[in-house]
Amino acid sequence: MERRQQYDEMRSADGKVRPHFGPIAEWLAKTPAKRIAEKRREADLLFHRVGITFAVYGDAHGAEDGAERLIPFDTIPRILPKSEWDQLAKGLKQRADALNRFLHDVYHGQEILKAGVIPPEQVLKNPGFQKEMRGVDLPNRVYSSIAGIDLVRHSDGKYYVLEDNLRTPSGVSYMIENRKMMMRLFPELFERQTVLPVEHYPSMLLETLRASAPPRVRDPVVAVLTPGQYNSAYFEHAFLAQQMGVELVEGPDLFVKDNSVYMRTTSGRQRVDVIYRRLDDAFLDPLAFRKDSMLGVPGLFAAYRAGNVALANAVGTGVADDKSTYPYVPEMIKFYLKEEPILANVPTWMCGNTKDLAHVLANLADLVVKEVQGSGGYGMLVGPSASPKEIAAFRKRLKANPSNYIAQPTLSLSTCPTFVKRGFAPRHVDLRPYVLSGREVKLVPGGLTRVALKEGSLVVNSSQGGGTKDTWVVE
Repeated sequence: MERRQQYDEMRSADGKVRPHFGPIAEWLAKTPAKRIAEKRREADLLFHRVGITFAVYGDAHGAEDGAERLIPFDTIPRILPKSEWDQLAKGLKQRADALNRFLHDVYHGQEILKAGVIPPEQVLKNPGFQKEMRGVDLPNRVYSSIAGIDLVRHSDGKYYVLEDNLRTPSGVSYMIENRKMMMRLFPELFERQTVLPVEHYPSMLLETLRASAPPRVRDPVVAVLTPGQYNSAYFEHAFLAQQMGVELVEGPDLFVKDNSVYMRTTSGRQRVDVIYRRLDDAFLDPLAFRKDSMLGVPGLFAAYRAGNVALANAVGTGVADDKSTYPYVPEMIKFYLKEEPILANVPTWMCGNTKDLAHVLANLADLVVKEVQGSGGYGMLVGPSASPKEIAAFRKRLKANPSNYIAQPTLSLSTCPTFVKRGFAPRHVDLRPYVLSGREVKLVPGGLTRVALKEGSLVVNSSQGGGTKDTWVVE
């Protein structure tokens, strides 16, 4: 993949403003930077009042572990024309469909392994593969009800899938709250263009969760299971429960009797049919997984296997969003759907492969290297911005456990105008749309745009100092 000048989402190569950015560019030219700075401070104050923070762990910026911090919010929206979004949406639906088919297959007939499309050891020896899920039938054959699929736009103007998040993808609350904030701070902007809505996401999510209920249940009771208030995404858990009008519960609030799950309430026990769980497989049930887990519900997995409760996302989805599985997704699409992939992958080297490892070691200074089970921007090397000492240290880690890593070229992520201290400047962005799979595959227009606020930085993760923007899909 050739590296060229990054793609500017507001201006074309000749410096002209792209048509869909026209009204915002005009507004930026007329609006004093002082007013936008004041509005940004107002946004920070309002986010603090609402409690929109996340906990920082192992923070590179000096914060203590577990410290609560605002995700910086940029007041200049990222804008996509509807025609562009419609094509992206087709590709996202295609990808989510193939990944769910893959998950059903590997826990049932394993046809893709028998056909030699994916090496059996890639699945069967994967830490995310839960052999206890073999033969478990799920409603609509959906394993990942909620998928966060990360997209980046390269210098060629094309979108590429960077990774698939199929276990407990986070960030959707910021997508919704960012839109509310923009409508509150700059109502005049929404009069200039028709911006497609995202605020109906919670109702779509609830509909998706109810569709995953055991077939015999007519009026499913849904609950959101959180690890608790010390989890980095606790605000989102509480927010989504409140927005859907369902209970937010922790492990001790639930119990299992006769292979059914119940919730303790002030008026007695209430049966729970669907659990939107926001904790990892290992902590779900101390009788089935980690025996030292204090976060889960004893007996939950047995009730799940018996078909008496639904879990979203399903146990065992991690085998499909592992970064070492990612290179095979285009082949999954061809195998299950008999279609060509609409969205391309980023070229990827598997460091467990001897030939790939040799290439990566020879080009560490030019590549991005990631842990296959990593997330949040941790445990990775961004070669072009790393020091010789950091590269040398990472080389040792890579040689010690090569199969734990994949490598990719350093992409020239597209840029959007962003408000910084000196006014407006381009900053690199990515996009995480949220794909909901129930009886059909749906998504709201847009997603969460993450922005690397540091000049030249390509790391957009909030845990690494990145911020967020409202994402507009415009007619």
